[in-house]
Amino acid sequence: MSDDRAIRDVIERWMDATRRGDTASVLDLMTDDVIFLAPGREPFGKEVFRVASAAMTGMTIDGDHHIEELHVIGDHAYVRSRITVTVTMPDEKVLRHGGHGLSIFRKDDRGWRLARDANLVAVTGSSQPSAS
Repeated sequence: MSDDRAIRDVIERWMDATRRGDTASVLDLMTDDVIFLAPGREPFGKEVFRVASAAMTGMTIDGDHHIEELHVIGDHAYVRSRITVTVTMPDEKVLRHGGHGLSIFRKDDRGWRLARDANLVAVTGSSQPSAS
């Protein structure tokens, strides 16, 4: 499998695991020293990601990840993308998020994994459950 295809596969597996609520599989797609950058908060790593994911129990997450640019440079690669995410809360309230991301992947003995991620996704809309 080409490096380009392998990175795309990691992203597809990430999105699929997220839809299934399979945090363990998502964590396995990250390097141990992964760093996430998100607006309004300090950079954080794998453990904070795990704790935040556990706090989302009962929510359904779906989304799309459209790669706009992917370049492999040796054992590193960067991906610039457009991301949309829909989160359905346990009370059926729906939050829509969208924006851009810049991710750095690193290849190690386990293959390509996410090492750095700058996520500029913000809430773009919401809706309340309809009254019965």
